[in-house]
Amino acid sequence: MKNIKKYIGIIVLVFAMSTLFAQTPPPPNNGTTSSGGTTPVGGGAPIGSGLLILLATAGAYGFTKWRNQVPDYKIEA
Repeated sequence: MKNIKKYIGIIVLVFAMSTLFAQTPPPPNNGTTSSGGTTPVGGGAPIGSGLLILLATAGAYGFTKWRNQVPDYKIEA
C-alpha cells in the first residue's frame, strides 16, 4: 500500500511540473500594437462559457442543499 501511494505521488508531481511549463507566449511586440496602443492583459481571453458553467454548478449545488433541508410534505385527499 505504501508503494502505491509513493508511485501515485510521483506521478502527480510529474504531471504538476509539466503543467507549470505550459504557459502562453507573451503578447506580440512586447504588448504594444502598431497603432501605439497596448493589448489587454490576458490577450482578451473569453470567460463567458466558464462563467456560465460556474454559475450552473453553483445553482445545482445550492438547489440540492436546499432540497435536502426542506421536508417532504404529503397532501392527503
